[in-house]
Amino acid sequence: MDEFDPAGPADSIASVTDRVRSIDLGGPASAAYFLGTTLVVVGAEETVTLLDAAGESSRVEVSSGAILSAASDGKRVVIGADDGKLSALDACGKLQALANDPKRRWIDNVALHPDGAIAWSAGKFAFVRSPKGEEKFFEVPSTVGGLAFAPKGMRLAIAHYNGVTLWFPNMAANAEMLEWAGSHLGVVFSPDNKFLVTTMHEPAMHGWRLADQQHMRMSGYPGRVRSISWTAGGKGLATSGADSVIIWPFAAKDGPMGKQPAMLAPLQARVSAVACHPKQDLLAAGYSDGTVLMVRITDGAEILVRRNGKGAVTALAWSGNGATLGFAADDGEAGLLTL
Repeated sequence: MDEFDPAGPADSIASVTDRVRSIDLGGPASAAYFLGTTLVVVGAEETVTLLDAAGESSRVEVSSGAILSAASDGKRVVIGADDGKLSALDACGKLQALANDPKRRWIDNVALHPDGAIAWSAGKFAFVRSPKGEEKFFEVPSTVGGLAFAPKGMRLAIAHYNGVTLWFPNMAANAEMLEWAGSHLGVVFSPDNKFLVTTMHEPAMHGWRLADQQHMRMSGYPGRVRSISWTAGGKGLATSGADSVIIWPFAAKDGPMGKQPAMLAPLQARVSAVACHPKQDLLAAGYSDGTVLMVRITDGAEILVRRNGKGAVTALAWSGNGATLGFAADDGEAGLLTL
């Protein structure tokens, strides 16, 4: 793939909208992932759509109701639903049942470990299943808001009200509690395993330096942060929630403490989704007015991928090699752009 090369400066936006292959999903989308060259778009209810590199599509019914959570490791997409079912889907559209909650509780969150372990939550309980099929669970003080595996070792972050619990499923040691008042929803480790960041019910994020539990407050958003993505190399954390893409610096040992974030690609619309390129200093940003932009992080240069006036962008994804960008929106449109 060639290096990102905008045709003009940031105030004269080039367009590649004519190169996007689009498809009607038939309903709103909640998430999107690449399995090889196949874009897997998770619908809000019942159905997942697979869109291959040639633009051919197929649909798989994965639930009888609402799809509440999804995660991918590049080999499969694991999906949790409101009927208590946990399922895995591969690039060929083959569906595998993984678990059924005995009380038919909602499967609110899903996370995948690089070694093949799976985590999911129902109510106040987090479950982990090892690659060998061994299953363990842990109860936290309130409903689980988010799950994330650490990039190194077997450690699961469980976000909930008033903080995050760090649980080691394979160890007898007590779980570790990171406290901060408020409702914590999404949670993510930094790629270097030094920081933990949560998105919150309020328009803010909170973080901890794991070595000493030093707090990091990341506030000032006009809206709730619903989408976050680490830049290539993990030096920055791009976020939605404002009318620009906000990128917090994490290259230094103190992370964003005492530093101002970068603000890129301002529009008269709220950023609704972000996805950083896996290899280059480049990101994709989706907006509440339907716009999709590719943005070069080093200088803010922009390329238009999808015009405004359409449904809000709900999902963005890059293929593993960074050659293809996929998007999906709440008006049922999905698209593929090969660079």
